Amino acid sequence: MGKLIFISIIVLLVYWLIKARKHTSTKIESLADASEDMVRCAYCGVHLPESESIANEDNFFCSNEHLHKYLASKS
Repeated sequence: MGKLIFISIIVLLVYWLIKARKHTSTKIESLADASEDMVRCAYCGVHLPESESIANEDNFFCSNEHLHKYLASKS
């Protein structure tokens, strides 16, 4: 009887580990799909997601203030 309980516990642990591993790999795949290109602010050098940046010609900026300061320094 003790062997049966021990084997049942081992089987349940193996099942639980396999299920947990499958769930973790699904999370990693979904995080990889959610990745986005990072760009560098031409004024201060900070890196930020492209969707949050302000683009001007071939340059990206982290704020309107840095865009204006960059343009003022070029003129």
